[in-house]
Amino acid sequence: MSKQKIAYMIRVEGRVQRVGYRRFILENAQELGIEGYVRNEKDGSVKIFAQGEEDNLNQFLDIIKVPPLPISIKSFVKKDAKINPKINYFEIKFGSIAEELQEGFGAMEKEFRDYKSEFRDYRSEFRDYRQEFRDFRSEFRDFRQEFKDYRSEFKDFRQEFRDFREEFNDYRKEFRDYREEFRSFADRTDKNFKMLEEKYGEISSKLTQILETLQKESIETRKELTRAIDTLSDLVRQFISKA
Repeated sequence: MSKQKIAYMIRVEGRVQRVGYRRFILENAQELGIEGYVRNEKDGSVKIFAQGEEDNLNQFLDIIKVPPLPISIKSFVKKDAKINPKINYFEIKFGSIAEELQEGFGAMEKEFRDYKSEFRDYRSEFRDYRQEFRDFRSEFRDFRQEFKDYRSEFKDFRQEFRDFREEFNDYRKEFRDYREEFRSFADRTDKNFKMLEEKYGEISSKLTQILETLQKESIETRKELTRAIDTLSDLVRQFISKA
């Protein structure tokens, strides 16, 4: 069951002639199954009669209200219209040959002007890019020189690092020698202290024996021996303190 058709009569004003607007309307009407026609008016507007199923017709109107550049719409007025059963396709109603030739040449001229204007913009933009490129090229030269300076400085640092590394290796070797010498000194010191401890123990033992013996001797003899023992003790203490 086919849906009921509706129809509109539409008047469009703006930049709508000699810019391909009629062709744009025709292509979308054929794609959506819209019937009717479009034609240029003497006052520069475009008149459209369109009929079809409501959903398709509304979609068609939404599309032709927003055409691509360089078409520009200032006014879009639609009015309800009667269905024309004699119309079963969509067409462009052309004017006279002179009008259509003028339309075609006008469209080409307009398009050419737009392209020329766009080209001028691109040319100006190209000049800006060219100047920017020159600036970047100059900046690159500065960076290149700076890079050479950094590279030279890096070579100096690399050589300096090699010198530090060699010097560090020498210090490390010297440290190993000192560490070995310290270990040897520590071993000798431990042995000397052990030996002194043993000797001091023997001397203390001997002194104890002598004192015990002194207790049995006379007072004078004890005094002489005591002085000798004190002298000997001082010598031992001095020897231990110097060690």
